[in-house]
Amino acid sequence: MSDLVVHHLGISQSERIVWLCEELELPYTLVRYDRDPATRMAPEAYRALHPIGIAPVVEVDGLMLAESGAIIDYLVMKRGGGRLTLAVDDPGFADWLFWFHFANGTVMPAAMMGIMGSLLGIDGGLMATLSERSTRADALAETHLAKATWFAGESFTTADIMMVFPLTTMRAFAPRDLAAFPNIRAYLARIGERPGYQRAMAACEPGFTPMLA
Repeated sequence: MSDLVVHHLGISQSERIVWLCEELELPYTLVRYDRDPATRMAPEAYRALHPIGIAPVVEVDGLMLAESGAIIDYLVMKRGGGRLTLAVDDPGFADWLFWFHFANGTVMPAAMMGIMGSLLGIDGGLMATLSERSTRADALAETHLAKATWFAGESFTTADIMMVFPLTTMRAFAPRDLAAFPNIRAYLARIGERPGYQRAMAACEPGFTPMLA
């Protein structure tokens, strides 16, 4: 058993951490948890792992660490030799920082608020605002990917690992059509060709077809 344990909640952001480990070729032990079939929430065993009670969570170096961005930064800096990041003098440095934080700072909150609004039966102006914010986020990604192979430019980085979940698996909870965004769809096709992504999704989501189109 590796001293790095990734606790993966099915159909959740913790797929990012499994993918990171595969891209960096870090030894890890995967412990998978299924969602409650009725509520689609994490089981009690998962919620008990960390006081915040949500995915992702990893055990590493005597810590129980949560938050996608924090986990990714920790593993890259402590075990990955800084790989999948960019130096401050790299032309793509600002893009790397922006998209890495944009994923959970803007895209995910808009989607989550939309989900909660639907569950609570909220209609009207608020839902229109949330939908419009998600559309603007997709449009921004579409424009950027017209001139860049990856979100940080020509280098695959942790920004891609952060951004792919809200563009793919998150749509299982907040459906949206990407037909109007050919650059995003081409980008996701490139993601789907990466062996690290293929290995990660096969390990953490057996039987689930990645939402790459």
